[in-house]
Amino acid sequence: MVIPVHDVNPARRTPWVTYALIAANFVVFLSTPGVVGSVTGGGTLAQLCHLQAFTEHYALVPRELIHHQLPRLVPTGETGIGAHGPGCVLAPPSYAKSPALSVFTAMFLHGGWLHLLGNMLFLWIFGNNIEDRMGHVRYLLFYVVCGYAAGYGFALLDPGSGQPLIGASGAIAGVLGAYLVLYPSARVWVLVPFLIFLPLRLPAWLVLGFWFVLQAFYSAGEGVSSAGTVAYAAHVVGFIVGMLIALPLRQGTPPPPEPRRLLFGRQARPRHTW
Repeated sequence: MVIPVHDVNPARRTPWVTYALIAANFVVFLSTPGVVGSVTGGGTLAQLCHLQAFTEHYALVPRELIHHQLPRLVPTGETGIGAHGPGCVLAPPSYAKSPALSVFTAMFLHGGWLHLLGNMLFLWIFGNNIEDRMGHVRYLLFYVVCGYAAGYGFALLDPGSGQPLIGASGAIAGVLGAYLVLYPSARVWVLVPFLIFLPLRLPAWLVLGFWFVLQAFYSAGEGVSSAGTVAYAAHVVGFIVGMLIALPLRQGTPPPPEPRRLLFGRQARPRHTW
């Protein structure tokens, strides 16, 4: 998988919404109970139980969203000793969870630093141009709609699952789909792992198209064991919805600037101007 680091496509206005979304994701991540210990591997049982209870409360669970089957017992965040040793205490939930609202809250939860930083990198690089084209308010609505479409799409594909779904990648996939539609010829600097990380400047249609093909490939269970723990299907749904929403905006979208060519030999010598 190539790693994007920068696109040659300057925006005309400051992407305040993109900045705010990135900041909100970091704030929620750092405020999540027990998350620091869980991602460093040094978390105590109490920290892990708090994290499990928090995730159960705010994550998207397909079975709850589609069938409204809320669990009778949930982690309370407390620890106890049972027949099999120490563990997390389960009890009837002390809160009323809204499955529809959990689709929104799940967009700001992440399972670790790698998960968070990977999502925010893609949002940082590609979100500013989509916000520039749509405007701040429409872009925010677009982001939320893509996140909801990805969440519901994933839940409909596996409605009986009780595994929680977290992460902003479904909404960000919508941003990537819109970028592919609006700026397919924009150049993107990427790092390609080949013994070392090779920097290359590739067109957006190749970078994002390759990313989408991989997500579709993995969502079918190919190349990974049982599709792993990543919600690839949510990425696919979010990407397609983002493309469809952006299609009416394609006409009238100014093309990205032509990147400067790399000059060699005589062409690289400074010239006198008069």
